[in-house]
Amino acid sequence: MRSTLGVLLAVLISPLAQAELIDEINDRGELRIAVQSDTPPYVFKENDHLTGFEIEFGQILAKELDLRAEFIETPAEEVLPGVESGKYDITLNEQNTSDQLDVSQPYGEKKQVIPFQKDNPAFESAVNNALQRIKDDGRLAELEQKWFKGTQETAAGQ
Repeated sequence: MRSTLGVLLAVLISPLAQAELIDEINDRGELRIAVQSDTPPYVFKENDHLTGFEIEFGQILAKELDLRAEFIETPAEEVLPGVESGKYDITLNEQNTSDQLDVSQPYGEKKQVIPFQKDNPAFESAVNNALQRIKDDGRLAELEQKWFKGTQETAAGQ
């Protein structure tokens, strides 16, 4: 009896027994994405509505995960701590992540990553699989063409 109780406690306390981020997000039905609204062409306001690469990409990613995208305007200094604490599920366009977060596989021409809470292998797998599908079917290339074509040409012409 004692050993059975010990094994049961060990299983309940182990990180694998904790609720996965993907389960929490699926229960909620939405992917909370932290964005900074003053970073064109990534995110900016047009007629009081958020638009830009990250907005369209986040919508595609959420749809690929069978979720709604909820974009939350967040000051730069609160983005990564908010993802780490679970206030936001992910952020896009972050290059400088901490050891306190895990990240997706790199995507796009600029090799961006998606930071999210550490130790969530099912969520990581779901995001990476979704990213691969978005890349393979050409949606990522289309978005990059739409939002970055002018900025790449301008940078090359300088």
